[in-house]
Amino acid sequence: MNKLIRLFDIIDRYQSQYAQDTMVAGKHDGAWVKYSTDRFVTAVDNLSKALVNKGMQKGDKVALMSGNRPEWNIVDFACNQLGVAIVPLYPTLSAQDLSYIVQDAGAKLVFVSNADLTKKVDQAIDDHQLEIDIYTFDKVAGKASYESLIDQGKALDIDLAPIRAAVDSDDLLTLIYTSGTTGKPKGVFLTHGNILSNVEACSHLVPKHAKTALSFLPLCHIFERMVVYLYLSKGIQIYYAENLDNIVADINDVKPQIFTTVPRVLEKVYDKIVEKGKLLTGIKKSLFFWALDLGHRYQEPPKNGFYYNIQLGIARKLIFSKWKEALGGNIELIISGGAALQERLGRVFWAAGIKVLEGYGLTETSPVIAVNSHVETDVKFGTVGRVLKNLEVKIAGDGEILVKGPSITTGYFKNDEATREAIDQEGFFHTGDIGELTQDGFLKITDRKKEMFKTAGGKYVAPQALENKFMESTLVAQVMVIGENQRFPAALIVPAFEELEKWAKHKGISFSSKEELIKNSEVIDKYQKELDRLNNDFGQWEKVKKFELLPKEWTIDGGELTPKLSLKRKVIFKNFEAIINKIYEE
Repeated sequence: MNKLIRLFDIIDRYQSQYAQDTMVAGKHDGAWVKYSTDRFVTAVDNLSKALVNKGMQKGDKVALMSGNRPEWNIVDFACNQLGVAIVPLYPTLSAQDLSYIVQDAGAKLVFVSNADLTKKVDQAIDDHQLEIDIYTFDKVAGKASYESLIDQGKALDIDLAPIRAAVDSDDLLTLIYTSGTTGKPKGVFLTHGNILSNVEACSHLVPKHAKTALSFLPLCHIFERMVVYLYLSKGIQIYYAENLDNIVADINDVKPQIFTTVPRVLEKVYDKIVEKGKLLTGIKKSLFFWALDLGHRYQEPPKNGFYYNIQLGIARKLIFSKWKEALGGNIELIISGGAALQERLGRVFWAAGIKVLEGYGLTETSPVIAVNSHVETDVKFGTVGRVLKNLEVKIAGDGEILVKGPSITTGYFKNDEATREAIDQEGFFHTGDIGELTQDGFLKITDRKKEMFKTAGGKYVAPQALENKFMESTLVAQVMVIGENQRFPAALIVPAFEELEKWAKHKGISFSSKEELIKNSEVIDKYQKELDRLNNDFGQWEKVKKFELLPKEWTIDGGELTPKLSLKRKVIFKNFEAIINKIYEE
């Protein structure tokens, strides 16, 4: 198999070894628009020629703001085979951050997917008097289209071979700006070699017989982007889901063997399954909860005994087979990243015959540092898997995870100070995460170094461990544990309102709004009992003593979540400062 040196070598491999009628596909007006390998490669080459004709050359930058669709890949490969770096822009970026990133990166032009995002880019450009061309994927009045560039490229006689040959493994592939929750966003410098080394080190994750994948996590985030490169390196067809609202319909339409997700999505899938189980009656209901309990007791496969496996076989046939059907019928593998996965979810999905592989990494590490495997002897629940074979991990004296290897960034763009802070003299990148290596070589994350806090009594508390435990309750949608320099930890809780409202109606509690519901004394008592139950595993100093229920879910658009659905703690703390003060005044 030809060695991958530059990212576009993936496309050469796909064309020579896996060419097929559907390489990538996206939804347009409710119908799949499919690109054969030939159509895809031709579009890439024609767009490259048009960009060369516009004066784009090695070392230049192109910004890209779009949801997941085949055009994203076409622009990406058209640029990277010229040595032009992509600067992905999250569709949820504020106009201020957007203009800062475009200006800081020195982007020569911007590709934008639709009219709404075009308005956002226009505003950022106008506010900061930037001179930059915009091309749109959808037809937008008064804007040049991406298709017009491809049409120009068709008529151009430009030999791309010498341009491609001049691109090297160490050349910049992409500048990815971190979310900027503290200060200005930082541009992470990633080369062709950085990302390809991660693709190669993760190649064991994809079963040989996998043919079809669904993609819905944002391509502007390195996790999904690297995985898409991994799919393409294996000749897998990629279907881009229209949006998260239609995800179930798209899964059942595409019937993928594999997809990636964040734990929040899996939690919602699990909660809906349990919800349906509660509506069953008689023997069906008893069987459902028997299987669920069995699933929660699932251990790493070699540890499950003979009698347990007999029971599991029955549960899979009667109950868990329906879980697989709900996910298209062919699903074998789900890769989870971006946040901590509840251990019980990993166990129950594996029990159902759906292998959920929890992994861990950062933008700066291209991204995977460690990941569990679908091989049954190479998984450990409650960990993020074994460290990749081409990386070296060590645990610092304060517990911080340090990592070194070919997928690690060389630093931050035009920010030497931040680079020196992140990468030590030995070349180890400081992740900011606290963790430990188990005796059998699995990595366990215990918290974010910057998120751990000390109570007024001088005791350290790891909020993520508490939050992950509290998320096991079907009544909790979101939670943030607080308590820095305070007498005790407390929590802000966003209820899972669909579940709470059902419980309230069952109890005969009347309410006219969410605000009224969360103030009801029976509701508050119910959440107190949930916290008391889930607090049990923690030390006295760690236990959450008080909580407040909030009426509205935290969102990306509201500014409380990052694009990968992590909590923006400082923003939430500021937004709910009055409520937090009230907790500690009493």
